[in-house]
Amino acid sequence: MTDTTSTIVTRFAPSPTGHLHLGGARTALFSWLMARHAGGRFHLRIEDTDKARSSNEITAAILEALAWLGIAWDDEPVHQSLREDAHNRCIDRLLEEGKAYWCECTPEEVEAMREKARAEGKKPKYDLTCREKNLGPGPNRVVRFKTPLTGKIAYTDLVKGTIAVDNAELDDMILRRTDGSPTYNLAVVVDDHDMGVTHVLRGEDHVNNTLRQIHLYEALGFDVPAFAHVPLIHGPDKKKLSKRHGAKNILEYRNEGILPEALVNYLARLGWSHGDQEIFSRDELVAMFEASGLSTSAAAFDPEKLLWLNSHYIKESPVSRLADLLAEQFAARGITDCDRAVLEKIVPQYQPRAKTMAEMADEAAVFLIDDTDVEYEEKAVRKVLTDEAKARLAEIRELLAGLEAFDESSLENTLNSYMDRNELSFKHIAQPIRVAVTGRTRSPGLFETLAILGKDKSLNRIDTALSL
Repeated sequence: MTDTTSTIVTRFAPSPTGHLHLGGARTALFSWLMARHAGGRFHLRIEDTDKARSSNEITAAILEALAWLGIAWDDEPVHQSLREDAHNRCIDRLLEEGKAYWCECTPEEVEAMREKARAEGKKPKYDLTCREKNLGPGPNRVVRFKTPLTGKIAYTDLVKGTIAVDNAELDDMILRRTDGSPTYNLAVVVDDHDMGVTHVLRGEDHVNNTLRQIHLYEALGFDVPAFAHVPLIHGPDKKKLSKRHGAKNILEYRNEGILPEALVNYLARLGWSHGDQEIFSRDELVAMFEASGLSTSAAAFDPEKLLWLNSHYIKESPVSRLADLLAEQFAARGITDCDRAVLEKIVPQYQPRAKTMAEMADEAAVFLIDDTDVEYEEKAVRKVLTDEAKARLAEIRELLAGLEAFDESSLENTLNSYMDRNELSFKHIAQPIRVAVTGRTRSPGLFETLAILGKDKSLNRIDTALSL
């Protein structure tokens, strides 16, 4: 195994055949934290050998998602598709050293071998027909690795402990396909070696690959890295997390107004712990992260926990930053004429209770839309804007029109005086005004709402409400 006293080098190796989701983002985060905690290096490799399904657009989206999460990689990303020559040189060396062989068996023949083994109650695998034929290259031939026929393959996983399997259970895996392209297991081993990777952290669905890859490391004379396989993320039904559980890709969370620090905090606690602590800054995560804190059991995705964390970080964020994020949310809704001063007045009205920035934008859009675009809730109009309420509203409208200063203090004094003169309580005027200027019965404080809207918008909307 690699000497762990040397510089730790980890990597994240996504395939650009699909967007970055929670599982991949967590793997990237844990790998990044492992490296940063030890003062090591973290590399990014794009495993784009599936040319038919890979795309530059998805690659760009993965990089964007990682950057948004603050998972910064060292050096330029490595593209696996550009390293085929290095992969093939290693395959050729294994052939020359008698550690690999050419195989002419067709996929149909191999499947028949496996079916026969199943029928006999044996492990379905290739039956070694070509192993000792000493074939050379030829059309429709693959290169297979000579897996040891006896003994065991074992390693100590940083999460799972010792894992051992009889070599007889393993297949002679294909290293080079009929089209000449290297296979995943071979390419990964060569790339990790050439990138100096000392620690590989990935999902537990790779354990079987790891056993095969260790054989390749040893056959090629490479140092074997340390491995850590983390349990997969499950949905509430204890099945592998998927879209049906409400999981989204990382950029979708960003677009919905999840803050990156909230998602990083959530992902870190999804399979890792440090005592009972729930809230972690990025610096704390780097300082505290140890592989020994990784869980051996699957973590369950809890969207409500993510929202709870997000609301915490919204409360803790500076108003100026949230104003920027709110402007982005409004822009996505086609609202681009956002006065900065108004945004910074809006944010504190929703900051204490908003779960996402998208939720804040949905609620606060009423302040920025055109007066003619206000949608009046039918039930609110029917229940609140009675003839009596409209009569009071008309009187209040004239009072507001006469105000020179349209700020919270002036509005409060004016409306309090009106209530005193007419022996009314706040409930008699608050809801009619609120429905008149927002179209609904829910809004921030009444005086704050009017002040943010400003005199012209408030009067225009009251006029509209009086005409309903």
